[in-house]
Amino acid sequence: MIVAFSISPSVGDETGGVSEAVAAAVRVVRESGLPHETNAMFTNLEGEWDEVMAVVKRAVDAVAAVSPRVSLVLKADIRPGFTGELTAKVERLERALGE
Repeated sequence: MIVAFSISPSVGDETGGVSEAVAAAVRVVRESGLPHETNAMFTNLEGEWDEVMAVVKRAVDAVAAVSPRVSLVLKADIRPGFTGELTAKVERLERALGE
C-alpha cells in the first residue's frame, strides 16, 4: 500500500512556522527504512498496512510531543500483491504522457 499523508501541529513557533515539528515527523519516516518521498504538501510512504500505519502513528506522536493538537490528512492506495508502486505509478504516467 501507499499512503500520502500530511501532519501539522495546531500551533506554530513564534513566527507561525511549523517546519521544526514537521521535520520531526519526516525524520520518523526516514528512519523507518520504508520507501518514501516528501514534497511540499505530503509525504508518501510504501509498505504493508501494519508497518505503514505504525510509522504514521509514530510521526503523529512526534508532532504531538510539541503541540497540544495535531492535524492528520491521509490518503491510501491499497493494492495487495503490488510493491514498488511508489515509483512505478509515476513511470507509467510518464510513459502515457510520452515524455
